Amino acid sequence: MMNRLMSGLIRAGLRLTLVAIAVLPYAAPAADAIRVIDKWDRDTVTGEKVGGVYMEIVSPRDARLVGVASPAAGTAEVHSMTMDGGTMRMRAVEALNLPAGTPVKLAPGGFHVMLFDLKTPLFAGQKVPLTLVIEETGKRAHKITVSAIVRAGGHDGQQ
Repeated sequence: MMNRLMSGLIRAGLRLTLVAIAVLPYAAPAADAIRVIDKWDRDTVTGEKVGGVYMEIVSPRDARLVGVASPAAGTAEVHSMTMDGGTMRMRAVEALNLPAGTPVKLAPGGFHVMLFDLKTPLFAGQKVPLTLVIEETGKRAHKITVSAIVRAGGHDGQQ
């Protein structure tokens, strides 16, 4: 009886080991994943057709944010914002570098995602879906789907 019990335990242990070996190659370690945190957007006022989305991106390897899309808008672009002699200038950027292990903030007054031709106004508490296209150096592009939470207020320059 003891031999049967031990034999059953050994077989169960072997099965678990085989399952772990089969699944392990598909489980990427957490440190190996691109992280997109604190994703948010400001609510819009009636009639406003543009919005700005902000977030922080951390890539474990050198990469670039090369594209963005959202079903909430006609088009979406990565933009930079600079001050030039007291004038705010916003420009679309072809790509935003994401140095390995360095948090890159997309925030008011700097890099951000612009949503153009919003299909509906953005209300506080709503989630805005985004697809980020991130290209690793020398590798294929990854599409990462995230949702930005719409925050109330901020129309006077505050967050």
